Amino acid sequence: MTFLHGRAIMLADSHAHLEMKDFDRDRAEVIKRAEDAGVDLIVTVGTTLDDCRKAVSIAGKYKNVYAAIGIHPHDVKEIDDGTYDSLKKLAKMDKVVAFGEIGLDFFRNLSPRETQIRRFGEQLEVASEIGLPVIIHDRDAHKETVDMLGTWKRKQRGVIHCFSGDQRMAAKCLDMGFLISIPGAITFGKSEKLQEVVRYIPVTSLLVETDAPYITPHPNRGKRNEPAYVVHTARRVAEIKGLSLEELASVTYQNTKDVFGIV
Repeated sequence: MTFLHGRAIMLADSHAHLEMKDFDRDRAEVIKRAEDAGVDLIVTVGTTLDDCRKAVSIAGKYKNVYAAIGIHPHDVKEIDDGTYDSLKKLAKMDKVVAFGEIGLDFFRNLSPRETQIRRFGEQLEVASEIGLPVIIHDRDAHKETVDMLGTWKRKQRGVIHCFSGDQRMAAKCLDMGFLISIPGAITFGKSEKLQEVVRYIPVTSLLVETDAPYITPHPNRGKRNEPAYVVHTARRVAEIKGLSLEELASVTYQNTKDVFGIV
């Protein structure tokens, strides 16, 4: 916990990638800087099987870090017969709180689209089997993502991470029971569409994230992103919602705990 103008601030970074090699040289210092900035909860999100193992290991070493496991759409072409069994074993480890990030990425198409769609469906079913909320990646695949989630027969939902859709998509996601996570792009000069989404979404359905080491918010653009910088995203979201930073931080912190079942 940290203090701003004498008032306590507790922030959650609902989505970071502390397991990535970008943090290998100074991971402990990055986590300490986050704590000093009031970031008392970080979810580090695996994207490959090896990185999922690493995320779980990191969560075991740091009290305020939790792990999510799943195969990113870029990497689903590498899934083999043993991948899902390995993920199911990891899901039983302490501090694993979500299944993801899973989904579709038709911007880069680093895995074939047909493979992405098939593996996304499979991973949704794995999440159902192990009983974890999902973290959804969607880039340039809004219709396909919404359509697949709409046919997924599951009460426990999760988070649309790094939201890049419009207000209509946001409404559909909220109707399906998902929370929506806002990245550092909200601080950019050309973020009008995302600002409209933030105005529309009830604060009880909002999360904030860094997606570190990516999407560094203003005023740190050009640098590697890290969880401490989520304060800039939270401050901008608070301004748009007409809330104080303390209010926005408190609600999104609790939202993060609730959606991931963190006590």
